[in-house]
Amino acid sequence: MDRSRRPQERIEHRAPSDCPVCGAELAIIRLGCASCGTELAGVFQPCEFCALNDKETEMLRVFLSSRGNLREVEKHLGVSYPTARLRFAELLEKLGLGETAEREPALSRDQILSEVASGALSPTEAQELISQL
Repeated sequence: MDRSRRPQERIEHRAPSDCPVCGAELAIIRLGCASCGTELAGVFQPCEFCALNDKETEMLRVFLSSRGNLREVEKHLGVSYPTARLRFAELLEKLGLGETAEREPALSRDQILSEVASGALSPTEAQELISQL
């Protein structure tokens, strides 16, 4: 037996939250147990956090583990304070909390360009932010 081969690992994927055809929110109608094969059918409440991508999930984990201290988030992620603040605002927006949360002023064009120069923002992210000004 070849010991260098590992047993096949099961890859789990995130379920999409929106319909790829019309864009409407998808309903969860079936749940299954990977161990025994049991299935449940019905209409289940979707998880609001399941729609977060890996970058957003990491931001949320860091924010929670730092007990809401954006200076700690800044250090952990290796970004500037304005970038940490911006990413947190985007996270709140994606979770539907952006309107109820107290909003800090957006970054200025000069601040955005400074963030790109320091490598904290990608040119694509900067272009998106500048287009929103």
